[in-house]
Amino acid sequence: MVSAAKFRRAQASIIGMRPYSAELNSILSSIEVGDGMETLYHRTSKLQRVLLVVMTSNKGLCGAFNSNVIKSALARVEEYKGKGVEVSVITLGKRGTDVFQKQTGLLVESYDALLDHPLFDEVAKVAEDIMTDFSKGKYDRVELIYNRFKNSLVQILTNEQFLPVAPSAQDATKQGKQGGILNDYIYEPGKEQILADIIPLSLRTQFYRTVLDTLASEHGARMNAMQKATDNATEMLKDLRLSYNKARQAAITNEIIEIVSGAEALNG
Repeated sequence: MVSAAKFRRAQASIIGMRPYSAELNSILSSIEVGDGMETLYHRTSKLQRVLLVVMTSNKGLCGAFNSNVIKSALARVEEYKGKGVEVSVITLGKRGTDVFQKQTGLLVESYDALLDHPLFDEVAKVAEDIMTDFSKGKYDRVELIYNRFKNSLVQILTNEQFLPVAPSAQDATKQGKQGGILNDYIYEPGKEQILADIIPLSLRTQFYRTVLDTLASEHGARMNAMQKATDNATEMLKDLRLSYNKARQAAITNEIIEIVSGAEALNG
């Protein structure tokens, strides 16, 4: 019941966030990136240093929710190490922090408390720190590993590139052609200024959305796991009650047989 109450709030948050995030991405995709318009967050270079942001939960009892994310992250670490790429990890959630603290030299920072009260301003500060490190060349790629919320029964394990920003102009062009009309907007004060303002906002929003996805997925997974545990316990109680009644009936039958046998022996 507690998980169900928390799940409803988390579900309302992520459902309310997605239209805003989608519209922001739509505006961004309508701006053709190129001809010197790239920002610091579009920088691409030889892959030498990668940052993985691993999002788990602070508590357990939610099925395979945490283990799936951790397994995916560890596999990603091994994959990059096999290519000679230096890997660093930032965790959100104590379950992931406990695992990566044991891995020498991987964990650089943990933000477990963010999941207790995920306010946009606080989450945005973490995103901005990561964006600053990327713009300064500390990392060549940043990936987010988390469970994307679909419904209370389904959470989709997702590995999403956060930085560098992937070009989306081609997608916008395709959408325009499919509709028969290619969007041609007039931008004020200009595409360059809008791009410089929207890219950081879009990245902060994307990071916040993944946190809300993680929370909704966690509560959905826990609610589902607790329901299955309740069903299994109920089924086990039925089996145990049946076994108890059989043993009790057998003991009563034996006692009756002994009493009858004793009575017959006395009469004989």
